Amino acid sequence: MGSMFEGGALRVYRNSLSNVHPLDREEEKALAKQWIKGDVRAGEKLVEACLPFVVSIALEYRRWGVPIEDIIQQGNIGLLRAVKKFDPKRECRLATYAVYWIRAEIREYVVRAYRVVRLGTTKAERRALRAYRTTKESDPDKLSAVSGLSRERVEQLLPMLVARETSLDATTGDMGPAVDRLAANDASPEENADAKESRDRAKVAVADALKGLTDRERLIVRERMMSDEPATLQKLGDMLGVSKERVRQLEERARGKLRIELESLREDALALGVA
Repeated sequence: MGSMFEGGALRVYRNSLSNVHPLDREEEKALAKQWIKGDVRAGEKLVEACLPFVVSIALEYRRWGVPIEDIIQQGNIGLLRAVKKFDPKRECRLATYAVYWIRAEIREYVVRAYRVVRLGTTKAERRALRAYRTTKESDPDKLSAVSGLSRERVEQLLPMLVARETSLDATTGDMGPAVDRLAANDASPEENADAKESRDRAKVAVADALKGLTDRERLIVRERMMSDEPATLQKLGDMLGVSKERVRQLEERARGKLRIELESLREDALALGVA
């Protein structure tokens, strides 16, 4: 994988992935089991299916003055590490598990590369640095006009200009805190995977439970229990053409139905060993 960008552009690489399609859950699980048993080709298929996903993550770091091809390479290394550790018995998709390793590898590389970059080696770069220090201007076009650098070069240098003058916790322009884009103490991939699977199961359980309610009850639940700004009983009463007391009664009935349905779904999940 180390020479896949030699003699070619990023565009060519991305085009080469145009026919790569994600695996469905069962295909992925079957390939993972074969890979664990030593089937190298199965492992290659798992990696190949996730390559476009690596590109999408790598593009988030393109403003850090590091060649995007190198960032993708490092992301692919993270993907390989994830595939080696992936356990299909956890009922977690590879992409969900791999995102931790992909980002960790990219972050480490970007930080390492960033530290060795020399800024201000040309007159134009020094002009850009002075302009930023004086005005805190972060618009690439304006800095380009002031310094004489191309817009593309300014976009590469801008994160380093910003980082020279701000702490990792500071927010600059539309770029957000630098610490968010570099190293972070993320949860482990197992913790991330378990949390996502739990959230997904909870969403499915709630959706299934809501199917057992009437249309009026579902409306009340969404407006009263699932909204950031719950509607008043009076407002719902006006919408439904009933009294506030009737809305309260319908809400209590809906809550009772949901408790019963969710408890039933939980018992089913425990019996299947997936809760």
